[in-house]
Amino acid sequence: MVGGPLLWFARDLAVLHEKRVVGRGGRVDTDPEALREIDCRRSELVLAIDDWVLRGIPQHRLGATLHTETVGAVIDRMAEASVRAHHALMTMAAHDEMLHSAWHHLAELADAYDDLVRDVLAGRRRLPEW
Repeated sequence: MVGGPLLWFARDLAVLHEKRVVGRGGRVDTDPEALREIDCRRSELVLAIDDWVLRGIPQHRLGATLHTETVGAVIDRMAEASVRAHHALMTMAAHDEMLHSAWHHLAELADAYDDLVRDVLAGRRRLPEW
């Protein structure tokens, strides 16, 4: 499930999370309209990812357990965790527990994504279609 469009979508999600979580110039934008626009664009990207996956990856229905999230939703969460981890790296001391926690969380999400991809491709998991 890793490919050109998927990487571009993930990068765009990370840019949106950076605007929301870190802000430009270190200032987080709290304007409700700007936040709605960011969230709307994130939703569009998640749907684009899900569409790309559903068109390109065969779904095994018989005997495959339904996963609770779409691939787009998982990648969106990974993009946010990546932004938070990188921001922590740039702003916290090396011994700060929150820094280590942010990177641990990102690693867990990456491992779970790898497991999901492996299970979908092997026919053990199927993805929700919404």
